[in-house]
Amino acid sequence: MKKKITGYDYGECEICDTSMQEKRIKQDFWIRVELIVVENVPAGVCPRCGEKVVRADVGRWITELVENSERIAKAPRISVPAIRFYPEEVKV
Repeated sequence: MKKKITGYDYGECEICDTSMQEKRIKQDFWIRVELIVVENVPAGVCPRCGEKVVRADVGRWITELVENSERIAKAPRISVPAIRFYPEEVKV
């Protein structure tokens, strides 16, 4: 059974005091040198500065997801560009 999470009051942004809006986001985690992306996470997002927060129960649910090695092994894979930064190329 899926738990529907809507209508939560995330309050004001801790950074800029703007009212947070509920959105579905992608959240990434680095776990043991592996990038894991959790999609469709309900979160409060500040429309002004972009700060994001999740409810405590959502955070616990995400923890269970990223600790489930069997589910991670079965998850679809994505590729991302990896660009190397060369400080000597920076013009100051």
